[in-house]
Amino acid sequence: MPETSTANALRRPRATSKTAAALPVAATLDNAASPATEIDTSYLETLLGYNARRAALAVIAVFLRRMEPYGLRPVDFSVLSVVAHNPGVTSRQICAALDILPPNLVGMVKSLHKRGLIARKPHPTDRRAQGLHLTAAGRRLHDEAQATATALEHSVTDRISPEELQTLITLLRKVYRS
Repeated sequence: MPETSTANALRRPRATSKTAAALPVAATLDNAASPATEIDTSYLETLLGYNARRAALAVIAVFLRRMEPYGLRPVDFSVLSVVAHNPGVTSRQICAALDILPPNLVGMVKSLHKRGLIARKPHPTDRRAQGLHLTAAGRRLHDEAQATATALEHSVTDRISPEELQTLITLLRKVYRS
């Protein structure tokens, strides 16, 4: 992966703006803060969203490196985890649980199916739906990836106590579940 921040790696590529492309490099460098200049982020650091995003980016950076051998992005891992812990779950249920738009999930399910990690089976009570199940290969991959995710969580939270971690998780849930 080229040297870029995790935030930029997760962002959709954008077309270069005509204004930025027209500026000479020297003009854009003159406006940049010198590396020795301290940047004041004190206000940003009082905001929940800023702190949550910075923490998420720190965790995601480690996640991306450690999950690369499995070919899993965070959302792929989340979908596999939901299917592993809820055999027969429907796409609609996954969308609701993970706040994923249905058109976005369709491609993920198709990709995971193509990789031989999940199987679609008729839903026992809804003829219009298909239940998703891990295949044997999907179960093996999920089990290895889950062990990796658990280890990486421990490594990125080693500066806080288990009690602080539980408090942090509880408080974050209160924010996103409200």
